[in-house]
Amino acid sequence: MRSVKAEVVGDPPLTVLADPTRARIVQLIRDAEDGRALVGRLADELGLRQPTVSHHMSALHAEGIVVREPEGRRVWYSINPDHEDRVTALLGGSAAGGDPDLERVVDDLAARYRGTLGRETVQQYVHDSYRLLSAREHTPLLASRTAAFAAARLDDLGRDATDTETTVPTVLFVCVQNAGRSQLAAGILRHLAGDRVTVRTAGSAPADDVRSSIVSALDEIGVPLGGEFPKPLTDDVVQAADYVITMGCGDACPVYPGRRYLDWDLEDPVGKPPATVRRIRDDIDRRVRELLPELLPTISVANQ
Repeated sequence: MRSVKAEVVGDPPLTVLADPTRARIVQLIRDAEDGRALVGRLADELGLRQPTVSHHMSALHAEGIVVREPEGRRVWYSINPDHEDRVTALLGGSAAGGDPDLERVVDDLAARYRGTLGRETVQQYVHDSYRLLSAREHTPLLASRTAAFAAARLDDLGRDATDTETTVPTVLFVCVQNAGRSQLAAGILRHLAGDRVTVRTAGSAPADDVRSSIVSALDEIGVPLGGEFPKPLTDDVVQAADYVITMGCGDACPVYPGRRYLDWDLEDPVGKPPATVRRIRDDIDRRVRELLPELLPTISVANQ
């Protein structure tokens, strides 16, 4: 059985703002004096490379959250006026952010999965995802993160890892905080394999956000983090995986037949100096490249 295929309809999905970098970009644009910004200036403000900011901006533009305004050789970005209220509802203005509008999330995802999953199923996963995430964080990103987490779980709902006819393998990376090693591995695998591999991450005791040192280490090698954030480990994400790769989380990961389990003995990069984080990143890069031909036997990663 293949993963549930859903089409996005109507308003832009809440999931695109789950990533703190994208949320920060939108906040900077919204709070700019004239309500618009250039990629170069955003990169300076965020301390990121311009290609990384351009990657996030492309995602925001593709979903209709921002609009482009060419001006000679420069391109300004501003919030799409059709979605200003939506952005405000998602990002708010306070750290606490208040309780998210879960019915808005359910409505969005019910429309997205119309014809494949019923509203009751969507509602169940949205509320359970919110319960799991809100147990450890209360931020203005909670609504969009709940949507992203629930959407990934709904995508996996129709996934049967024992189906030999499935052509897209799923790899789950698990570490303790889901803020360092697993995010490095996931980012590198996504970069190398694209949509030929479904990549998931989880943590046995997830942190609030991916470590800034991890974002920087990936940015140095041209790998965008995308919309990733720490997520709790659930049985359903393990059941949906073909490969489960653990990194220092002990026996926290449940074992199901039909999956391949690997344990990568890696140093935890949290709190380590940049040189150490780079060494861990490069070790993970090597391991991912060694794994990739097994995931995709016809692919060559020699020149990637």
